[in-house]
Amino acid sequence: MTPGVGGRSVTRVLARNDLMNRTPEEFLRLSPEAMREEYRLLARAAQHLSVDPEKQIEDMKRLEDRLGTLGVTLVSSADAHYPVLIEQMDTEPPGILFLYGNTRLLEANTFCVLSSRNSRPADLDLIERLTEEGVLRSEVLVSGHDRPEYRRSAIVPLRWGSPRIICLDRGLFEALGPDLIRDAMNEAQLWRERFDPKTDLVVSPFRPDAGFVGINNQVRDRLVACLSRRLSFVQVAPGGNMEKVAKLAIKAGRPVSVSDRSPNFRTLVELGAQVIPT
Repeated sequence: MTPGVGGRSVTRVLARNDLMNRTPEEFLRLSPEAMREEYRLLARAAQHLSVDPEKQIEDMKRLEDRLGTLGVTLVSSADAHYPVLIEQMDTEPPGILFLYGNTRLLEANTFCVLSSRNSRPADLDLIERLTEEGVLRSEVLVSGHDRPEYRRSAIVPLRWGSPRIICLDRGLFEALGPDLIRDAMNEAQLWRERFDPKTDLVVSPFRPDAGFVGINNQVRDRLVACLSRRLSFVQVAPGGNMEKVAKLAIKAGRPVSVSDRSPNFRTLVELGAQVIPT
């Protein structure tokens, strides 16, 4: 929620506050110098946190009350119920997650079908086919919502009345509206009048009112991959974020498969991926 504070900083602050028996109010009243020395925070983060601590506490309590009323769960990387799938794969997990909907899906047999940008029509057809195969095996799809490659997969579970986990590249309010009743995908209205939190789960690592910025794509892609117990890749651009995600998943021991449509599929196969023959 604060510029300059990432996942590791959140964990470090919470752990030290617990060790020192220091309340949030006491922490925010520390000087910027103390925050930098004790918590190893960046200068700009310490400066932001030390400005008007009483107002920060009040604003956060109002936000927490609003989120609680709407049914949103907020978890930090220091919480015992932080998704273990993320911790097992990402060495720098998001510090905070906002979860809205069916959180039981985090324990399900999840999968994703990923592809780099500018996938061709035939690639999109393959994304849809692979997604349908997973859904018909009663697996739960993890996807995004605002790229053709993600939208092509995210629409499939709607046709079969199956649940989805949707990872956002922006805040909950920005994607679902102030009352969290709008589905993040306009196409969903063909099957549902509004977002169904009893069926689907939406996950965002960004503050609820945050808009999209370029770096968010990479955070979203890693989150989709981390929450998936099985990963399939259709197109993987050499040196791109999808290649990094695929290697991260292979290193973590997740089952990874890659289409032979991808120009560098042999590189991933040598690392341990299976081939999707087309």
